[in-house]
Amino acid sequence: MSKQSNEDSVIIVDDLHFSRGNRTIFNGVNLRIPRGKVTAIMGPSGTGKTTLLKLIGGQLRPDAGRVLVDASDVHRLPRHDLFLLRERMGMLFQSGALFTDMSVFDNVAFPLRVHTKLPEDMIRDIVLLKLNAVGLRGAHPLMPSELSGGMTRRVALARAIVLDPDIVMYDEPFAGQDPIAMGVLVKLISAMNKALGHTSIIVSHDIKETMSIADHIFLISGGEVIAQGTPEELSKNHLPQVEQFMQGQPDGPVPFHYSAQPLLDDLGLAEGVS
Repeated sequence: MSKQSNEDSVIIVDDLHFSRGNRTIFNGVNLRIPRGKVTAIMGPSGTGKTTLLKLIGGQLRPDAGRVLVDASDVHRLPRHDLFLLRERMGMLFQSGALFTDMSVFDNVAFPLRVHTKLPEDMIRDIVLLKLNAVGLRGAHPLMPSELSGGMTRRVALARAIVLDPDIVMYDEPFAGQDPIAMGVLVKLISAMNKALGHTSIIVSHDIKETMSIADHIFLISGGEVIAQGTPEELSKNHLPQVEQFMQGQPDGPVPFHYSAQPLLDDLGLAEGVS
């Protein structure tokens, strides 16, 4: 099974532990995310994939372990240095997260206006170029309420790359998309990764689309990485948890129900209860 050395890894997640209340999300996760490639983080719903992106970006702090980005320990950085590191990261949020009271143009221009001192004429050129890259230059005067779901995600993608980040993180980019919009997003993510040479991290449980563009995949379940490798390697992995997820099997070692006490107990119908 293929693995990356530390030398060609832009992000290293080392023995990461994280909990919410009494629920353990990660119990010793280890990842090496290669520079300049498309890496997918996959797994059943509720396994903490989006949480992992927030830990990488420094929005959350781990209970134990480290996240290194180019050898910098994210959670030990001073506030100023953390903000500088985040400028190197672009994020495509699951919902798109566009500002509803701003036009498409102003949404994409927002990071430039916050993080740079570029003149407005230069900002205009950059924004139009990024919107052109996602096929929406003509939509720049529209408001978010005038966009379809697929268009919203593409505007959010233009905003995510407007600062030319070294790392772009995609949180469920294909969720809720029709087949045409999904195909466009798959093509865009792959083409931009090759053209711009940045590192792409895709969190997703859309197996077919993700496997078509990922160079390396980590499969997370039960708070740990249970498998990793190229799409071809994972498709040949016969570990029961891997087969269940990759083949979409309803029955297997990964339970459908969230942990709970017996149903009869909740309903007050347990043995001995009148």
